[in-house]
Amino acid sequence: MADSPTNPYAQAGVDTAAGDLAVELMKASVRATHGPEVLGGVGGFAGMFDASALLGYTRPLLASSTDGVGTKVAIAQAIDKHDTIGQDLVGMVVDDIVVVGAKPLFMTDYIACGKVVPQRIADIVRGIAEACSATGTALVGGETAEHPGLLGPRDYDIAGAATGVVEADALLGAHRVQDGDAVIALGSSGLHSNGYSLVRHIVAGAGIGYGDNAADLGTTWGEALLEPTRLYTLPLLKLIETLRPAQGPNPVHSLSHVTGGGIAANLARVLPQGSWAEVDRSTWTPSPVFQVLADVAGTPLVDTEGTWNLGIGFLAVVAAESADAAIAAIGSQGIAAWQVATVRTGARPEGHFEEGAKGVDGGAVRLVGAYADGAK
Repeated sequence: MADSPTNPYAQAGVDTAAGDLAVELMKASVRATHGPEVLGGVGGFAGMFDASALLGYTRPLLASSTDGVGTKVAIAQAIDKHDTIGQDLVGMVVDDIVVVGAKPLFMTDYIACGKVVPQRIADIVRGIAEACSATGTALVGGETAEHPGLLGPRDYDIAGAATGVVEADALLGAHRVQDGDAVIALGSSGLHSNGYSLVRHIVAGAGIGYGDNAADLGTTWGEALLEPTRLYTLPLLKLIETLRPAQGPNPVHSLSHVTGGGIAANLARVLPQGSWAEVDRSTWTPSPVFQVLADVAGTPLVDTEGTWNLGIGFLAVVAAESADAAIAAIGSQGIAAWQVATVRTGARPEGHFEEGAKGVDGGAVRLVGAYADGAK
């Protein structure tokens, strides 16, 4: 029943009718992610997934991840564009699951807002659903909560959680990494969803508006900064399958999602203790958006290496003899790939290395050399 003017909940600022309309607008997008394993449709108290899909596994391990997209939502709100932020959420959540070699099964989302604007909510969820489809993930449920007084009418935040599965003997990680392994970089689409507090600080400090033209980026600042996160799940699952031998261990040993903390810290998390790697900056040129932001801030790119991905969204650690095949397999799926480092377990060079990131007692990593094409 629609809220009436005398409805006390509506007078408090919560419009349940708007929430119902938002659900109606998003139904088709959500249903498009459902296969026969999803039961119950849209709108139930709990999403259901038929676990008999796991009966074909010998020892299935469930992998789970949860995350949000940070302050990138502030830019979406500033330019009133909400159809890509959902892809950022899926990238942050589902692409963490593939790090262990897991295939995603299902995801749920949560949107908190100051006021439910049905079309805005539908745009957000449509972006989530389309990205779920692109990663082979069922969107089985979610929640939209209206928080008047806590959030402004234009404010919202989003979060999500996902579950995947991997066969125990196919689990990827530092335990598989060996001396001499090649570290392969996968190109990012831009900033992805990390370091936006620094981005917004730079933009605000320079007096730049998100609607202003960014000549060096070929669009407005807001559009450039909302470039959605690249999705790596299916390309990486295909890489694992392509390189899988008829017998013996897979030459794909570990994967790293380059998110908060940058390249060195995230690679160190998936290397074994006692190992080290030097990532060669000369093997790539950071994407233009990073150089433009650094120039506006008057900061050298090396000072941002602990914050931004600088053009590398994922790293794959593979057996040395499979490096060329891995690069070709990734490249065939439209993602730039190249070798940036070699894993070593012998005596480590002098100097500072990143290690112990995120509480993981892993390997040690640092970036060396100068970026290609004069980036600085």
